[in-house]
Amino acid sequence: MSLPTLRQILELPPFAGAELLSGHSRLDQVVTWVHVAEVMDAWRFLSGGELLLSTGLELARATPEAQVGYLRALAQAGAHGLALELVQWMREVPAELLQTARLLEFPILVFRSEVRFAELTRAAHERILRPHVARGEEPLLESLLDALIETGRSQGFLERQLGPVLSLPSRPRSTLLSTLEALLASQFNIAETARRLGVRRQSIYYRLEQLQGMLGDLDNVERRLGLWVALELLKR
Repeated sequence: MSLPTLRQILELPPFAGAELLSGHSRLDQVVTWVHVAEVMDAWRFLSGGELLLSTGLELARATPEAQVGYLRALAQAGAHGLALELVQWMREVPAELLQTARLLEFPILVFRSEVRFAELTRAAHERILRPHVARGEEPLLESLLDALIETGRSQGFLERQLGPVLSLPSRPRSTLLSTLEALLASQFNIAETARRLGVRRQSIYYRLEQLQGMLGDLDNVERRLGLWVALELLKR
């Protein structure tokens, strides 16, 4: 599988408003995944090659020394970029942080108007998981969805993945399905999910508890993949 470069990620339509402030020489590094990360110790969860998305919620509260330490830790952990939304918590990238990024040639990109992190991660992950295919060859996810439909297995798959939620009345079903999709798109980041859905965090915790009660363990990677495929199947 050919992973996309940061340059190719930035060419995706949802990233059109991004402004690159540093790290221009690193645009040809590959991106392995895109994470929404607000915590200051995000470096602990990285495996290398990630692009991080943040509103700067915690970063804005940190001292200049802590901000520089945060960036250095990301670089040492192998992150390949940091995207900041300069709307609510930060209006400009702190001078010392930007200076350090330029010294390290670490890519920092900014959005100066509100963006939907869910759309950014979805587009990036589709590009990562569904790289350019040979002419005439169908993308893997499309082939999987078509196979489920054509073999008459789509309904059974939906029932196994989402049955209890699908049996709900229209309004709660729609609410929980949209919440589940937002949770999956943000890697279950509660703050980001709440912000994008325009509700309080407590509402997301409550809905997540409902989803777990109906669907069981949502932490398993294979389970999350199955749910993602089911949600895409519902759109067909």
